[in-house]
Amino acid sequence: MEATASTYPPPPPYYKLYANYDPDSGSGGPAPPPAITGEYVSFGAPYNSDAAGLHALLSLPSFSFSFSFSFSSPARSARQTEDRLPSLEEQGVRQLFPSAKNINTRAELKALGRELGLLVLELADVLVERPSQAGRCVEDISLLFTNLHYLLNSLRPHQARATLAHMLKTQLEMRKLSLQGIKEQRRAVWEVLKLAVGEVEEATQGEPGGGASSKGDVECMEVEGGGGSKQ
Repeated sequence: MEATASTYPPPPPYYKLYANYDPDSGSGGPAPPPAITGEYVSFGAPYNSDAAGLHALLSLPSFSFSFSFSFSSPARSARQTEDRLPSLEEQGVRQLFPSAKNINTRAELKALGRELGLLVLELADVLVERPSQAGRCVEDISLLFTNLHYLLNSLRPHQARATLAHMLKTQLEMRKLSLQGIKEQRRAVWEVLKLAVGEVEEATQGEPGGGASSKGDVECMEVEGGGGSKQ
């Protein structure tokens, strides 16, 4: 039986690049990779970077978080990457709906859904009568699903706006309810205070000079309470 040389695996070899790294100044490590310019692909989606703005942004000197840095710099305000949904033609997929910008997405989804149902029925018949031709039906169904998925993705910005509007409306309703609860508690506390003042006034009526003091306190509280209710 061989003895275990190490309980844990050794660290990655690139740790040697940071042997002289200084965390305070950020020096001593390897230089960052060069900026990507032109067109590139990220997670399967094509992008086109603004080379001038991105290069100017990355060439800015390092700074600490202080108010001395101007955040209205043209390099920081320049658009660096165009983030958009690539068309089906750019992905090499045949498009089954019109290419107009203002299309009726709901109607197109319904039409593609009906066509998908017909293709599924056709695939069932082909599997029974002509199994060798089932591959073509599967390809057509796959193409329909790709177009449906693309149309659904085109609705994501509208979904995000609707979700944000619903969240803000819910937060507004919750704050209104909280404010209403605070007002009700304020009324209840004010009733308790008036009751306590009345009891104190009754208890001090028999004492010399007590009635005038209690009356002044009641008038003072009524003035303060009236001003608060007007607000």
